Amino acid sequence: MSALNVSLAFFLGTFTLCEAARRACRLLLPAGAYASFAREAVGAVQLAACCLELRVLVELGPWAAGLGADLLLTLLFLLFLGHGASLDGASANPTVALQDLLLAEATVPGTLLKLAAQALGMAAACVLARRCWSWELSSLHVFQNLLAPDCSSALRTSVPHGALVEASCAFAFHLTLLRFRHSPPVHRVPAVALLVTVLAYTAGPFTSAFFNPTLASAITFRCSGHTLLEYAQVYWLGPLTGMVLAVLLYHGNLPRLFQRNLLYSQKSKYRTPRGKPASGPGHPQTPTQGRSAPGQPVRPS
Repeated sequence: MSALNVSLAFFLGTFTLCEAARRACRLLLPAGAYASFAREAVGAVQLAACCLELRVLVELGPWAAGLGADLLLTLLFLLFLGHGASLDGASANPTVALQDLLLAEATVPGTLLKLAAQALGMAAACVLARRCWSWELSSLHVFQNLLAPDCSSALRTSVPHGALVEASCAFAFHLTLLRFRHSPPVHRVPAVALLVTVLAYTAGPFTSAFFNPTLASAITFRCSGHTLLEYAQVYWLGPLTGMVLAVLLYHGNLPRLFQRNLLYSQKSKYRTPRGKPASGPGHPQTPTQGRSAPGQPVRPS
């Protein structure tokens, strides 16, 4: 079986397994537990497992299987279309959970529970991916097992530049989410998938364009080349800064912290009509010239 077919089977199996887990959790768990924990954990497994396999294709596919960049970008776009259609409202991204907290649409305990679920899901995805790679069903998985102890860092630029790149990606990503958050999925899902593909193409050579702190932690933090503090500056501080700036620019404030709009002036949408005020009961209306008041004769001009 060719390497690409094995990876496609991996993607399909991951989507099928996670969808079955979502349906089982909806049936067995209370609605609150499913929405705040189980849905996020399963979504994180799906996102991280697919990104791990896609990273193998990106790093090893061009020279080991002859895969072109156009094919890999198309596959990335299709994967995020599938994620957007199947995650059932889960974000699988800590910055999105913190964005809801800043917008005063989520509580602090609920946000902490989502972050824990995402971390657990990412860890489970790493175990699942390594287990599948150990079967060595394709040449890419054979090479991945050989190179796994000495993985290469996803950060291929300086730390300040990497942090700026991740912050810029997160800024564009969250601004798009805010713009399309009330749009129907038929518009929102393709827009987000297209944006992720464009960001991966432009920023991928520098930082791999994660703009997802938990996903970056699961994939590249254990690789040599940089310290934990340097990784944290790029893949944690960068996306968080981009998210905060996106919320601030879109809303003019951070609703959880400030009630007053910091950037835009508040204008009333009701305009007072110009003209003379209506006469009150103590001020009889003065008749206009050429007309008489009721009960008065008309004077000749």
